Amino acid sequence: MAASAPKLLEPIKVGPLELKNRIMFPPLTTGYEERDGSIGARSLAFYERLAKGGVSYIVVGDVAPVMTASPTPKLATDAQIPTFKALADAVHKHGAKLALQLFHPEYDVPGVGRMIMGSMAAAKAAQEAKAAGDEATFAAKMTESGEIRKQAYAKLHHDMQHFVTEATVEQLEDIKAAIAASAARAQKAGVDAIEVHGDRLVGSLCSATLNHRTDEYGGSLENRARYALEVVAAIKEAAPELMVEYKLPVITVNADGTPRGKGGLLADEACEFAVMLDRAGVDMIQVAQANHTGNMGDTIPPMGAVPYNWTLPVAERVKSLVSVPVATVGRVVSVEAGEKILEDGSADVIGYGRSLLCDPDIALKAASGEPIRECLNCNKGCVDAIQNRRYISCVLNAENGDEATISIKPGEGSKKVAVVGGGVAGLEAARVAAKRGYGVTLYEASDHLGGQILLAAAPPRKAEIMRSVEYYQKVLPLLGVSVELNHAAGADELNAFDAAIVAVGAHDVRIPVPGSDSEKVVSSWDVLSGKAEVSGRVAVIGGGLVGTETAEYLLARGCQVAIVEMLDKIASGESGTILPTIMAEFAAKGVEQHVNTRVTGITDAGVEAVHKGDDGAESPVSIPCDYVVMAVGSKANAFDASGVTVPVTYVGDCAGERTADIASAIRSAYHAANEL
Repeated sequence: MAASAPKLLEPIKVGPLELKNRIMFPPLTTGYEERDGSIGARSLAFYERLAKGGVSYIVVGDVAPVMTASPTPKLATDAQIPTFKALADAVHKHGAKLALQLFHPEYDVPGVGRMIMGSMAAAKAAQEAKAAGDEATFAAKMTESGEIRKQAYAKLHHDMQHFVTEATVEQLEDIKAAIAASAARAQKAGVDAIEVHGDRLVGSLCSATLNHRTDEYGGSLENRARYALEVVAAIKEAAPELMVEYKLPVITVNADGTPRGKGGLLADEACEFAVMLDRAGVDMIQVAQANHTGNMGDTIPPMGAVPYNWTLPVAERVKSLVSVPVATVGRVVSVEAGEKILEDGSADVIGYGRSLLCDPDIALKAASGEPIRECLNCNKGCVDAIQNRRYISCVLNAENGDEATISIKPGEGSKKVAVVGGGVAGLEAARVAAKRGYGVTLYEASDHLGGQILLAAAPPRKAEIMRSVEYYQKVLPLLGVSVELNHAAGADELNAFDAAIVAVGAHDVRIPVPGSDSEKVVSSWDVLSGKAEVSGRVAVIGGGLVGTETAEYLLARGCQVAIVEMLDKIASGESGTILPTIMAEFAAKGVEQHVNTRVTGITDAGVEAVHKGDDGAESPVSIPCDYVVMAVGSKANAFDASGVTVPVTYVGDCAGERTADIASAIRSAYHAANEL
């Protein structure tokens, strides 16, 4: 691929820095940092792995210059400098440059912090009283702690909406000074650049939607942009050796004409502001989606939600107006896509965010020609994890988040390995075993690879999940893996190998109620694969991930849909970034949601069920329909290992009592193949 990616691998001068290529890791919240915000072993290993993979410019996201309660990196005291120096030294060993994205949240950090500390102090006093046998004081102090905490969160909620307008000039000066001091610490740590987080507080001040000030920081674009330019000047004065980048958040427009984002600027004002930034001495501008929508999916959209690199048109406009390099970010998935952006002159640097979580070796593979493992934009392991206060971990990359401890081991001798089953678990097992230097043959009983991925790709907006299978179709032949389709391997064949990994998957099930064997009852798997066609009014039994996506599939084909779910909500396994879109579609198309409802039978007229009310009482429910689609789960396929004398390891859906999601399937396969 080297010949097809000359621009992507070309060096570029950015301010005082020379980047060895145009591949950037943009700022992402990872959750890898220590509780005090310093860079620990997990965080260091993650960023060093990116540098080893050839990334030229790495930005650590959301670095706070003050001690906040936010679970992000912090460079607020001199005591934290050594951990950032260790990180800078680690990435420099591999020729990468390191930037810190400095940000300040849009709330009164000291004020909220004092209240939270007060709550903690009251709780501590309560526990001391309890230990002394003083139950009255214990109860009073616990009540006090809870009340202060409630007030803290009420202030936080208020500030997130109004702090930008209500903050005093003195508070803004203090924040600017803290940002400048953090930049000075970064320079001492050997960091190469500062990225100004143009969203959050700074972007809120720029925003005509959020900023209602009437002083010199409100009103006209010149006034709203004033603070951002002052922050840039303060950073340049405090850390004159560092390159300064600005993340320029743009409020884009959805297909229905509504604005996407509130912080930041609409495109025309963003272009004007970009010129101001250029004049102010900023060395690079990253054009990105504005935030403050309440849904991270607006900033980091899931597959199918928006076009690839949807902010690029604004980046092109900015590039035509400024003299400094422009970076673009957002759903740039492939090497080819990045190369075309550069060839067209639309931008100068390509931000591969989620894509580098999925495959940190994009730069090395662009040079060598090896296929990259392309991101699905599913958001399940990254964005969802951060929203749920967990560390990010790509569903397709078993090493992600554990780079310090997990990597593919060298093989032990010249083993021959059989893999039975060509779903994602079998495909990953074959890849890892082959990477270890083993001879691998993969047997798949059907005429195609991918297993349940083909079903998962059928619903609206989900076709991109096929990239997971396409990657293996490209890479396995290059690794020397022999793929045998339409071949169910027998014991004699398997015994010719040194080990067998079994990944025979699962099958769908039906709930055993009267009428479940009716001709009007079909499985979600048969519907999604095209084996069964339904029409008219359809009841989907099961409102989990498969049931919800089956409902979407049916809606797209003109069906009227009712979902029946035993739990208290549907779509519990769906990404929170796409869930609002699904629910809006269900509301618009009149999808009935019968939650807390248990099916008791199926008749010619429809589904009979009972609904459990809040009081625990059950009442009968009749749901008329023309067809019933079962989406109630799956069960592991059995594998006949009789006569197989070589060691057998089970992975993926067939490995345990519970079937696996894609992340679990990948990880079980990776580790099994890595331990052979």
